[in-house]
Amino acid sequence: MYLDKFELIRYNFFKWRYETNLVYKVSLALGFACLTGLLAQFRFYLPGNPLVPITGQTFAVLLAGILLGTWGGISLCMYTGIGAMGVPWFASFQGGIGAITGSTGGYIIGFVIAAFFLGYVTDRYIRSRSFFSMLPLMLFATFILIYVPGLVYLYYYLSALGVSVGLLELLSLGMIPFIAGDIIKMVAAAAVAKGITPKRAYGSEVDMEKSKSWHIP
Repeated sequence: MYLDKFELIRYNFFKWRYETNLVYKVSLALGFACLTGLLAQFRFYLPGNPLVPITGQTFAVLLAGILLGTWGGISLCMYTGIGAMGVPWFASFQGGIGAITGSTGGYIIGFVIAAFFLGYVTDRYIRSRSFFSMLPLMLFATFILIYVPGLVYLYYYLSALGVSVGLLELLSLGMIPFIAGDIIKMVAAAAVAKGITPKRAYGSEVDMEKSKSWHIP
């Protein structure tokens, strides 16, 4: 009985979120941008790496796509744009255009791309809302959509400063130290996705007919 009630609550929320008007969608996106800014302050730098901190932003990015669909990407656009205008909600309470053009600028761009990707898939495919479907999607979003632009930008940022780095050194600065933490965040986010997303159609999912015969773990 409790599970049926919980399923109805989460279904009603996602259906409302999908069908609600523009004002509410913008409000939800702005609210999640604020949450991303808050989680960004949970950060620390590893010894010997003063360029890229470990933060809670990645977890917020993954949740944005799950909870808001494609509006999760818009939420991260708001986070980026408002932060560039001076609101100090990037990591270490940084704000302004300098925070975007600094060493972590590529990762911020990747956040937007990853949130759009996960939001699109979550809204479009019921099958994606299981733990074992969402986890590989998050692996792709994190290690390809976030890290690739992050590392590419970091390479050119260092080159502009006159610092020459090889591939292994670049990975050691901008990726390898964060893998274990990111995997933990992805597992947690995938578990949240399994628990809060409805396993039936609330919008225009393309696999709604096939899903009737599925058991989604």
